[in-house]
Amino acid sequence: MNDLIDLLKNVPLFQDLSKEELESICPLLQEIRWKRGNVIFLEGDTGDELFIIKKGIVKIYRYNDKKEIILAIFGPGDFFGEMAIIQPSLNRSAAAETLENCLIYSLKRAVFYDFMMKHPHICIKLLEVTAQRLRRANDQIYNLTFLDVRTRILRSIIYLANQHGVNRNGGVWIDIRITHQQLADMAGTSRESATKVLQTLSEEGLIVVKKKRIFLNDYELLKGLAGLND
Repeated sequence: MNDLIDLLKNVPLFQDLSKEELESICPLLQEIRWKRGNVIFLEGDTGDELFIIKKGIVKIYRYNDKKEIILAIFGPGDFFGEMAIIQPSLNRSAAAETLENCLIYSLKRAVFYDFMMKHPHICIKLLEVTAQRLRRANDQIYNLTFLDVRTRILRSIIYLANQHGVNRNGGVWIDIRITHQQLADMAGTSRESATKVLQTLSEEGLIVVKKKRIFLNDYELLKGLAGLND
């Protein structure tokens, strides 16, 4: 149970709960193991559970004119599927697929509702996280509509750095494997275009790509080039 409590402490939805509250929610979680490439759910599926990642990487995506658009990439400590527990009988608005072998915990709507009734302050956290994700979705719509390919790739790299970045050697190491196709799917462009932009950024000394992982030599500079400075 201690490992599960340590995981929940780092999940934004549960990080403000006391140890006793975390202990009370642990028995409500069901452990599921998924192999790489497994589809957890599809867009339009009915859903009644929230998922919490302990190990592995999951992509959230939709199809637009038969083209895959990656909306988010989640790793350990992240959760997804929350919209299905907010509103009963709500169909999934996107699909979820594992990019690595995963260890995931699921939490059913019925038991989550019961837990929220006893711990209502968790509702505020759920609203905060949902608002953040809606803001991210609005940003993606803007990016795909108004920005050029290079800027969209840069913003996708910054997003990955914010989600999965580790400070190292004066820069930021994105600690997940990401293919050119996946980055293209995040930016709404072709693999060829994504590859060209990555090669240019590498030649300019802004990033280093090694074994499908990206190192940002100067995070703040890249953030400025992406038009994301405050």
